[in-house]
Amino acid sequence: MGLLNFLKTKDINAGVKDFQATKGAVLLDVRTAGEYAEGHIENSLNLPLQNIEQAVSVIKDKNTPLFVHCRSGGRSASATAALKKMGYTNVSDIGGIMSYNGKVVK
Repeated sequence: MGLLNFLKTKDINAGVKDFQATKGAVLLDVRTAGEYAEGHIENSLNLPLQNIEQAVSVIKDKNTPLFVHCRSGGRSASATAALKKMGYTNVSDIGGIMSYNGKVVK
């Protein structure tokens, strides 16, 4: 990891494209159920950060490609770290939906 990588912001738009191009991937929205209901990216799975330990019963294969996002990027970073600690091997933090340029569904 380069010294300046921590300054690089996540690009949720590129992350969603990567998700769409990755067979068997899961787009994981770690916002609250209320936030998710207000608008979410199509085909995303809502698993709030406070319930992240439930991932093992929802996403059984720990090699599944996971693309994690939240509102602004803070919770997705925490969720990504927790998922990796739980043994998930292919986890990408793609940032916050506030920067998303695509369509959201309710």
